[in-house]
Amino acid sequence: MNRPFKIPESVLVVIYTEQLDVLLIERTDKAGYWQSVTGSKDTLDEPLAETARREVGEETGILVSDEISVSPTAANRVPCDHLLDWQLSNVYEIYPVWRHRYAPGVTRNTEHVFGLLVPHGIPVTLAPREHTRYQWLPYREAADQCFSPSNAEAILQLPQYISAGPDRSQ
Repeated sequence: MNRPFKIPESVLVVIYTEQLDVLLIERTDKAGYWQSVTGSKDTLDEPLAETARREVGEETGILVSDEISVSPTAANRVPCDHLLDWQLSNVYEIYPVWRHRYAPGVTRNTEHVFGLLVPHGIPVTLAPREHTRYQWLPYREAADQCFSPSNAEAILQLPQYISAGPDRSQ
């Protein structure tokens, strides 16, 4: 079965706590490659926020939803207003090892950065085909662990974006 080519437009979601601890996940196909949640749009017309919500759910088991639930997965749920589009985009050269996933001649990807505030201790369930381990690190240490320069830079910008985050005065 042939898979369709990936769309060269993606999201990067920095998942963090109020303490500025950042979730990093290790790729299964590249041991030692730590990153935030990333993923491409499924369709050209998929809204970027929907791509971000979908990828967070698929890769970490964290659900971004305003639905009220008393199910066992409720501990994994965060409100939609905790997902913020940072209005930051990076255009970068796709690593040669992954270019086969894109149409012939596609060498660049546009990545849109989001932040997601989650409670400390939220359960994380990795997609075993994509990631092997996860860790929570203070944001500067997390940036140092990232293999992707754009991911590291986004994490280092976290303090300036949290001031625009959801109201935490409750």
